[in-house]
Amino acid sequence: MYVIYLKDKSNYLFILGMFPLILSKINKMNVPVTIYAEMTPNPSTMKFVANKQLMGTGDSAEFNSLGEAKGFSPLAEELFNLPFVNGVFIASNFITVAKTDNLSWDFITMELREFIRTWLAEGKEVLIQMPSKLPAIEEGNEPRKNFQPSEYDDAIRGLLDEFVRPAVENDGGAIDFRGYEDGIVTVLLRGACAGCPSSTATLKGGIESLLKQHLPEVQEVVAENE
Repeated sequence: MYVIYLKDKSNYLFILGMFPLILSKINKMNVPVTIYAEMTPNPSTMKFVANKQLMGTGDSAEFNSLGEAKGFSPLAEELFNLPFVNGVFIASNFITVAKTDNLSWDFITMELREFIRTWLAEGKEVLIQMPSKLPAIEEGNEPRKNFQPSEYDDAIRGLLDEFVRPAVENDGGAIDFRGYEDGIVTVLLRGACAGCPSSTATLKGGIESLLKQHLPEVQEVVAENE
């Protein structure tokens, strides 16, 4: 039992089990926000890692333009106001920023790191609602394929979540299972993995080999955004 005295010490309030929770919340508020920058295999992206969770486990949000970010992520909206920001990916405790080709990371990394740190330290909103995980279809492109459920879907998702997703997130990206059809597994690569020069090697040499080893029915793995 914990006793919290009020101004008049003759009156006191008993709170069972609540005082540690209150102290925990106070301590969390006093923890300063730190951000460090980390290179990814994709030279066009930089991963900014925070010492606090930004999204729930397995959740992520990607924005490729200011228009996509509006109404979903105030942080991404502000980042797109910087002339060199080309994309924003948010997941777990990190934000991956894609830049334009006209500037080197040497000139903008410090600015981005401090911008993100200040935003989080001031308690501003990172995300106000979740966007679709599927990127918008550009005008003139064919509609995205809809996959029918298969008997292998759960097994494939389990293997991706256990062996692939942690490594992909460590590189500042994400992988989503789209579907299985006629021996072909289709995945969606996002964040730093989208457009990464080494993504094809990872897809074929890593993910495809893993799935084939555990599921002989898998013949090939392809990325939807290739």
